[in-house]
Amino acid sequence: MASPLKWAHLPASTIKSFPLNSVVNSKFKFSNCNAPSFLARNSNGQEPSVINGLPSSISGKSEADVIVIGSGIGGLCCAGLLARYEQDVLVLESHDQPGGAAHSFDIKGYKFDSGPSLFSGFQSRGPQANPLAQVLDALGETIPCAKYDSWMVYIPEGEFLSRIGPTGFLTDLEKYAGPAAVQEWRRLLVSGARLVVGDDAGGVGLGGSVVVDVGIAVGLDVRGGLGVVVKDAILPLSTAAMALPPLSIRGDLGVISTAAARYAPSLLKSFVQMGPRGALGATKLLRPFSEILDSLELKDPFVRNWVDLLAFLLAGIYMFAEWYKPGCVLEYPLQGTGAIVETLVRGIQKFGGRISLRSHVDKVVVENGRAVGVRLRSGQFVRAKKAVVSNASMWDTLNLVPNEALPKSFQERVKSTPQCDSFMHLHLGFDAEGVREDLDIHHIVVNDWKRGVDADQNVVLISIPSAVSSELAPPGKHILHAYTPGTEPFQLWEGLDRRSDEYKKLKAERAEVMWKAVERAVGPGFNREKCEVKMVGTPLTHQRFLRRNRGTYGPAIEAGKGTFPGHSTPIPQLYCCGDSTFPGIGVPAVAASGAIVANTLVSVSQHSQLLDAVGI
Repeated sequence: MASPLKWAHLPASTIKSFPLNSVVNSKFKFSNCNAPSFLARNSNGQEPSVINGLPSSISGKSEADVIVIGSGIGGLCCAGLLARYEQDVLVLESHDQPGGAAHSFDIKGYKFDSGPSLFSGFQSRGPQANPLAQVLDALGETIPCAKYDSWMVYIPEGEFLSRIGPTGFLTDLEKYAGPAAVQEWRRLLVSGARLVVGDDAGGVGLGGSVVVDVGIAVGLDVRGGLGVVVKDAILPLSTAAMALPPLSIRGDLGVISTAAARYAPSLLKSFVQMGPRGALGATKLLRPFSEILDSLELKDPFVRNWVDLLAFLLAGIYMFAEWYKPGCVLEYPLQGTGAIVETLVRGIQKFGGRISLRSHVDKVVVENGRAVGVRLRSGQFVRAKKAVVSNASMWDTLNLVPNEALPKSFQERVKSTPQCDSFMHLHLGFDAEGVREDLDIHHIVVNDWKRGVDADQNVVLISIPSAVSSELAPPGKHILHAYTPGTEPFQLWEGLDRRSDEYKKLKAERAEVMWKAVERAVGPGFNREKCEVKMVGTPLTHQRFLRRNRGTYGPAIEAGKGTFPGHSTPIPQLYCCGDSTFPGIGVPAVAASGAIVANTLVSVSQHSQLLDAVGI
């Protein structure tokens, strides 16, 4: 049994352990059910500069080889691998618990997710595994999950249970669109067209699973969410990318040894298969989404809308073909998304890494042109002997660095980078009595195809994790998280006082679309007035609690107009990871970015030894 997680300055009594022998819906399959899971204490809204009334300071030595600012998935993956590499790593987190947008919180016994909730690939292993799974494998950790293969869809044409896999969707397609649409869909799959999803301004951050094939290999970012190329381009390029494990990549010339040379035979085979025609065809990935769909001769409106929706939902990097291949499943951690964070933290601590909560970094300290540490809001200086890694957004990182230390051109480039919109959130805890027993975990509501899936107030995502794990709510209760996926304009909220009547009125108005979606999904047994927990989050909530500039979901990089930045900065020894860096937004992408930075900070020999140890 792994030892409980230890947070700097938090007494052991604040760490709660939850057994995994929970009563769950019998129609779901489970894996790794004997693995321990520990949940940290909950957010209580206190200022991060104090802990139990004491000034914040770093316990133990106030230095480390590497300091990681922020404990999002990217930062934790980076820190975990650095600890595995025997580096002295210290994670500094402003919040009172780790996880960033992936953290969980407890209200009256309801254990809510704050962010992503659609996952797969946790149990994948080997070169083609989810990069998060590769990091967990390197740390010797696993996450117990429920497995399922369907999600409820509510669209203008009707509602249906959409199943993952090659054939389940065809029945619904014929019902709502007719035989011609079925034939078009079959041609789309059978012809070998591979749809590669790259996140952008419309993305959802659901944490898609199968890692980057083309996306991570060449930095593909397609506005509108989707890139499609016919078989003579995408299939060979996908194979080439999948032959290159994310964990093998680093940000210096050492990548020639750890990636190119190590996997040369499989890469060479893939590029030979691609040929000149395939390489030329791959440029089609940079065209506008509408043109890409036209190139596939998709005529049926329902099929086009469905492909657009999937591209929008499968944030980050995900292969369309994987979604509809035989045996594909979705996974949800039995202890909620917080279990991902706890597992990463456990891995960090197992290898000697440290994490300090409520340790707000005020500035990155630059001496003689190099990043040498950070200064906390408390005034304490913490030295970094090798590097400082920021897991904050590019805009928030810019605010941490002295203006004079960065070139004006770099500052202007960051400031001018367009941002994705923000979110509206609705967290509910309610009685299961009177509600149908066969609730699915995931639901999506599209109100109007004509407005587009990235229009504000048009798409609502709903997650009911207690449908697969009753441990997440009190007995006989359900938890629910609904949100508008990165489509809420921040300018509607900018400058409002959160205590004002104007703010409260706007909050109620903008939440109504989520309430209506929930009532449609849960059914007539649901009564909003009887909810035991009702919490509405706005872009200002997102900005305040996640410390996200303007509450943004991340950079809005358009295809053909830019790529996600790399991980180094103009300041030596200052690096960045997370959704503002390559390969982009989404759980697999940020995990990959953290791994790339960690690999870059150690020798090629150490990196190669790790690849040998995990068998890739």
